Amino acid sequence: MDITRGELAKLIDHAVLHPAHTVEDVRAGAEIAREFAIATLIVKPCHVALAADLLAGSGVPVGVAIGFPHGGHVPEVKAYETRLARAQGAREFDMVINLGALVGGEEDLVRREIAMVVEAAEGGVVKVILETAYLTDAQKARGCRLAEEAGAHFVKTSTGFGPRGATVEDVRFLRQSVSSRVGVKAAGGIRTLSDVLRMVEAGASRIGTSATRAILEELEGRSG
Repeated sequence: MDITRGELAKLIDHAVLHPAHTVEDVRAGAEIAREFAIATLIVKPCHVALAADLLAGSGVPVGVAIGFPHGGHVPEVKAYETRLARAQGAREFDMVINLGALVGGEEDLVRREIAMVVEAAEGGVVKVILETAYLTDAQKARGCRLAEEAGAHFVKTSTGFGPRGATVEDVRFLRQSVSSRVGVKAAGGIRTLSDVLRMVEAGASRIGTSATRAILEELEGRSG
């Protein structure tokens, strides 16, 4: 697969989401975001205002994790978290759905919480995290349908904190389960250039990783 460093960088959401990540980790992530002009810097809610300040004028938007990592918040809390993060500068919102509700067939609840986040995002990009490791194919397909019905912009494989991360099979399945209007984000365990290229070839249009510098430098070295 032929891809330039700039093209690859525009596919990457650089994640600074570890429970122990500090202000200095966010500063380092912002430096990576500025240096490579990536798609988005994704941070915890407590770091949105800082990230927005660090990236001001860079053209790289701030993203935030909503309902992270288990998705068990009530819809009103997820919506409030989204509104607050937007007010502080976030423009992309990676929300974890209520997995138990999806597994249990509570479609109205899942659709409503996604729609509430979409509304609260006020035009921002909403990515719905399905945490596919816990789901059957039928449940993944149901989650994709509900995300699209509720107006989400992406479906996403994983938080990176579940029992496993993205797989080629899951990316391909999600891509087949949504229309062309909805993108697919692969995240969780993506650490090498080979990982990225396999996900893109399977249908991912956005990649979540904390190994951004290593991946982009690997591509530069290979090109050189």
